[in-house]
Amino acid sequence: MLSQKARYALRALVELARDPGQGQLTASELAARADAPRKFLEAILLELARRSIVVSRRGKFGGYVLARPPEAISFAEVIRVIDGPLALAPCVSRTAFRKCHDCPSLEGCALRGALLMARDATAAVLEAYSLADAVAGVGDAPVILSASA
Repeated sequence: MLSQKARYALRALVELARDPGQGQLTASELAARADAPRKFLEAILLELARRSIVVSRRGKFGGYVLARPPEAISFAEVIRVIDGPLALAPCVSRTAFRKCHDCPSLEGCALRGALLMARDATAAVLEAYSLADAVAGVGDAPVILSASA
């Protein structure tokens, strides 16, 4: 499940991508636009700056800007920075693989096949979806809730 921290990060980054002319936005402006607590968002922005997703500029006219074009920043990259691997279990992670503590063997695991497919499908969608796509509204569709959801 996507954490609230990752949601705030994605919302703030989409706001930076949406900003005309790639101008700088302060943490306060981003917090208001992303509907996020300012102090919490500042910590998130610091992590994103450490990972070269945003650049922070100090001073009277300081603020945050994207470190790369919006089309070069995928949702998968941001989620991995904030929440860690996309995989539902460590035994199917490409970035943080480890054997599950309660599984006797990888080869005999009845769950692993489905988890691998889920990881691959999730990664394919999130790797292909960029901040530019979010700004353009690519993939926006009505949400249909079913009883099995």
